[in-house]
Amino acid sequence: MEAKYLLSYPRAPYNDCNTAKEEDMSHTTDMHAAASQRAAERIAPHVVLTPSRRIGWLSQRCDADVWVKQEYQQQTGSFKLRGALNAVLSLTAAERRNGVVSASSGNHGAGVAYASQIAGCRATIFVPEQASPTKVAAMRRLGAEVRHVGQDSVISEAAARAYATEHGLPYLSPYNDPIIMAGQGTMAIEMIKQIPMLSTVIVSVGGGGLMAGVAAVVKAYNPHIRVIGAQPIQSAVMIESVRAGQIVELDSDDTLSDGTAGGIEADTQTFAPYRRLVDMTVLVSEREIARAMATYIDAEHHLIEGAAGVALAACEKLGSALRGDVVGVVACGAGIGVKRLQDVFALL
Repeated sequence: MEAKYLLSYPRAPYNDCNTAKEEDMSHTTDMHAAASQRAAERIAPHVVLTPSRRIGWLSQRCDADVWVKQEYQQQTGSFKLRGALNAVLSLTAAERRNGVVSASSGNHGAGVAYASQIAGCRATIFVPEQASPTKVAAMRRLGAEVRHVGQDSVISEAAARAYATEHGLPYLSPYNDPIIMAGQGTMAIEMIKQIPMLSTVIVSVGGGGLMAGVAAVVKAYNPHIRVIGAQPIQSAVMIESVRAGQIVELDSDDTLSDGTAGGIEADTQTFAPYRRLVDMTVLVSEREIARAMATYIDAEHHLIEGAAGVALAACEKLGSALRGDVVGVVACGAGIGVKRLQDVFALL
């Protein structure tokens, strides 16, 4: 295992602030966790309580007690529904009347489309040109209008924001919104109840909405729970931004983890929670992602997408570094088509 791909960061700003600031940051974390509790109540009628299952073969490999949160069994096949539902259901009837606008590399768009059906409003989703055809098809099946713009998710996000402003419509960010983060954090509430003595959580990271929500909930519950983020080497914008101390522009290469790929908005509200709450980040290669996906699919007979494979690959890469821990790995989605599966098999 190459040390440069296992990155530990002091949780800013705790490492260089006074007690008053520490208390303020703790209060902020508690507020975000409370927002997730309210979100859980709001979305409960419309989401699946997905299982967390202990995975024996992965536990043996890591000499730890490893559980997988099988969020790929969620409605629409991804955790993204949680944030999308919280956002749409938080709007007033007047705000929803003329429809909502969002941007997505795939799963968030399906979540917004599904949530919009429940709320009885239209959804227009902007996606990058290379968005997964499987995920685009899912959005359209759920009634969304899909518009392809740009070669990177940050470009489609800017186009969606501009369109929403021009037409006076609500814009639902895939990650850069406390309401979205609170919705994603509902998953951690379930994990804490499902996994006895949880001590480590591993989450794949794209724009950071899932990580911000999950980390706030688990740290509010127990600040000693270790939070580990995982990203593909091919598209590690958040990790490189943390290294630089600010959001950086970085080209992303093609990755099996299309759900986490692409740039991040310069003003994203996920950056500060990431720096404050995440203890370690693990970078994984495409071959490691492919092997983790194939092993899980073969052993558990469940289909998962690349973003889920990233978290599983990070768990396997850490291996004995997790010895004795009770680990919760978030398998975040199942949005994968035959073409992408062929790419997985080609790397084995």
